[in-house]
This record gives sequence, C-alpha cells and structure tokens, in this order.
Amino acid sequence: MTKAKPDTMQAAAIDRFGGAELITVRAVAVPEVGPRDVLIQVEIAGVASWDAVEREGHYDGAFGMPSTFPYVLGWDCAGTVAAIGSEVSRFKEGDRVYAASMPLPKGGTYATYVATDADNVSLIPARLTIEQAGVMGWDALTALSGLEEIGLKRGDTIMIFGASGGVGHMAVQLAKRKGARIFAVASGDDGVALSQRLGADAVVNGRKDDVVAAAREFAPGGLDAALVTAGGKAADRALSSVRDGGRVACPHGVTPDPNVRPGVDLIHYNGARGQDATDKLNRLIDSGPFDVHVARTFPLDQVVDAHRMLTTHYLGKLALRVR
Repeated sequence: MTKAKPDTMQAAAIDRFGGAELITVRAVAVPEVGPRDVLIQVEIAGVASWDAVEREGHYDGAFGMPSTFPYVLGWDCAGTVAAIGSEVSRFKEGDRVYAASMPLPKGGTYATYVATDADNVSLIPARLTIEQAGVMGWDALTALSGLEEIGLKRGDTIMIFGASGGVGHMAVQLAKRKGARIFAVASGDDGVALSQRLGADAVVNGRKDDVVAAAREFAPGGLDAALVTAGGKAADRALSSVRDGGRVACPHGVTPDPNVRPGVDLIHYNGARGQDATDKLNRLIDSGPFDVHVARTFPLDQVVDAHRMLTTHYLGKLALRVR
C-alpha cells in the first residue's frame, strides 16, 4: 500500500451460516493488500442469489479453502482505487473501477474496502453509472460466457430463459450485439416489458403464456440455442423447442439441472473472469446503449432486507450502497 489506510472498516458479515437475519454490520479489519491486489473503496456492492446460497453454507469448502468468520459476503462492487500492490501497473489511486471478485480468501464486497487480484478489476465503462457497474460484473460475464460456450453467431435464434433476471437481461443485450434473433422468456408483465425494451425480438411471460407454442411460431424449425438461468419443469418444457443439434448453456449453480432430449447439447459452464474477459465485455458495452437494470438500492444497514428481497419477484439486480 502506498499510504496508510484505516485498520478497521464497516462490513456486513455473518458469524455462522444460516438465514438472512444472521447478517450484521460491524467493524472488521481492512484486508491486507498483496503484491497483485487492488484495494477498492467500495461505493456500491451487488446483492445476488449466490450470496444467499453462500450465506447458507452451500459453498463451504467449495473453493479449496476453509471458510473463516466473521465472513464478509459479496462478489460484485464498484468504487475507487484506494491502493495498489507492488506488482500492479494497470491502475492508480483514484481510478473508478468495478470488480467481479469472491469473498474468499480476503473478504467480500459488502464492506468499505475490498482487496482483490488486479485481474478481477476493470475501469468502469463510460456508459454505466456507479450503481450499474457495482452490480454488473459476475452476471454480465456469466451471460457473455454462456453465449460464447454455445458459439452464438449472427442470424442464430436463441431462447433466453429467465430474460428479466440479472444474467438474463444482460444476455438479451449481449446476444443482440452478436446479431442473434432473441426469443425471451421473462417473468411477469413487468419482465416482458423490460425484455421488449432491451431489444428481444419476441417475448413471452413464462408464468402464463404457452412458451412452446410461441417458440415454434418464432422458429418453426426449432431454436438454434438456449441460455437457461433457472431450472424446473417450465424450463424443461421450453427446452423442447430447441432443434436437434442445438446447444443449451446452463451456468453451474442453476437448480434443478435442466433436462434436454437426446441430440441437444447441454453445456454446463462457469462465467469467465479476468482481464481478457472484462476487456471483451467492456468493448461490447461501449459499442452501444447498455442497460443494467437496478431494481432497488439498499443502504448497507438494510442488508438483511436486501437478502430477503432475493426471494421475491424483482427485475434485474439489487444493490447495496456502502457509502
């Protein structure tokens, strides 16, 4: 670190795995900055479904290291570079950045400061607000990785199942940039309106519409591909619209596991991160209007309410304002 920073900071953390009510805001130590790290003074942190999964302990040990408490949650953030490690040259103090990180081993983003490897950090694209950048990282990278896993190309027809959610609404826009024709399955009338506004070529309400009939009308020969961000019987029925030889991408962590018939390729994947992935994402964002839809922003001391909202109907993303 180039100059002294506080020894402690405010953070939303848990002392054991369990429900949302276990999250409390308290003082914890500011993370140490390693030679390849960037220390970010956080303004906005993203609140995501996997934060709740992690809070409940389902990722305990999954990343090859033990969980330690107090455990600061949060994977996404945006803010200002407060310090850089000795081997970091791409950033300087004062840069406005976003990060797609993870809580282990140095703590998560629900905090005044977060330290993460410089490869997880990027300058904020000029088109985005600080709130949009703070919630975007993992979802946008997951969306882009899915489109790349299925080899989406210009003219392809693709179904995005869960098109009004965090990953889904960004996938609609990224698939549009790749020249695909998009059949969006959204949640609720408000989700349909969002998907239409973001450029989907056809949109159905997965809660009440006949998805299969609409898909056959959209692509009589069957859809070329699908990106699935939620599992279950409705998703399985919708995937029957994918043609023989088609490809279905499903991020790891989607449950239950989608079912596809023989002859359809189901690809499970993790979202790519790192400098190459974020540079590619930023170029796509800079190529035209890009809307990261933030449904609601909570102050840090309302983090429990934010986690409870994860179980309700909302569009896009949720955010925490840390400062």
